[in-house]
Amino acid sequence: MTDSFIRLRPILAWAGLTVLLAVGAAQSAATLKGNPALPPDTQTAEQMFADAPDGVDPVVTGPVSAAFKQRQQDAGCDSAVWPKIPATCYPD
Repeated sequence: MTDSFIRLRPILAWAGLTVLLAVGAAQSAATLKGNPALPPDTQTAEQMFADAPDGVDPVVTGPVSAAFKQRQQDAGCDSAVWPKIPATCYPD
């Protein structure tokens, strides 16, 4: 029993590594798709805040209307990544 496990250990290790690499590649491919909620003619946060090279956080700390929250949800602000954050994620 122990001899067969010793022989199988390298095979199981390579199989685990293969699965790990496949999952990493799938995640990278999903991340590269971009933000489909951002129309091409929309001004991005990078364009709006050109003097902030490290990004601007669109989190609003004060009270906002339900319409603004709905606008943010429709624009996909939760999944937006700098620099492709739609201008609708920021309050007026």
